[in-house]
Amino acid sequence: MKKTALILIVGLAILITSCKSDKKQETKVQPTTEVKSLTGKEVTYATNSTTMKGYLAYDGSKEGKRPGILVVHEWWGHNAYTRERADMLAELGYTALAVDMYGDGKQAKHPDDAGKFSGMVMQNIEEARARFEAALELLKSQPSVDSTKIAAIGYCFGGSVVLTMANAGEDLDAVAAFHSGVQLPIMPNDGIKARVLVCNGAADPFVSEESVVAYKEAMDKAGANYEYIAYEGAQHAFTSKEADSLGQKFNLPLAYQEKADKASWDALQKLLNETFNK
Repeated sequence: MKKTALILIVGLAILITSCKSDKKQETKVQPTTEVKSLTGKEVTYATNSTTMKGYLAYDGSKEGKRPGILVVHEWWGHNAYTRERADMLAELGYTALAVDMYGDGKQAKHPDDAGKFSGMVMQNIEEARARFEAALELLKSQPSVDSTKIAAIGYCFGGSVVLTMANAGEDLDAVAAFHSGVQLPIMPNDGIKARVLVCNGAADPFVSEESVVAYKEAMDKAGANYEYIAYEGAQHAFTSKEADSLGQKFNLPLAYQEKADKASWDALQKLLNETFNK
């Protein structure tokens, strides 16, 4: 148990600084989802060293360009849950790209694998940022996207990724993190441009009070525009309906909470509406 919990903490502490990818991206794989006017496509893109398998979702009946949103997965990898969130954003009128931070669409079936995959990303910070920027470039190039209006959201590991990217000064209008660690490789600084939302569980044992205090102090010092919400009684992974079964299977303190899930999604919509004047 101690080993597994430690691996989870490492996975949550994640990521990233700076290097840019030059390799031309490849897109277009067959559409995999058609729900009313919603279109979902698997897409392939790459850095100089890694091929990633993502998922692009948008409303094909909607005319004109719209804001684009990157969705970064939990430490389990790019899976159905990540795609579901991308679809939900597409239904709200955005174009969403569920990214692949591990490469080749790798998914973890056990916390040990998840810790290994997320750790490998953390240990190669330049490649990690290159992967994020490759996804960003692909999203901006879509015909349905206004490349001047871009946000990023992430869950657990993915939340730490997008917060770190914001702290690294990536050109993002808004960033939202859900049940995310806030003790980050790059802490908030004067270079932060994005408006930030952090939605965490007040009962999440993987997010220490000390780390929250330090994060808020750093955000305040940087003069960042942010909101930190702690949902009463919510544990880690509170937005995922699979959290209960995964927690039981691997003896981890994970639990879905419908109230916090809905409230945090409402908070995200408010952030996006205000940021993009919708």
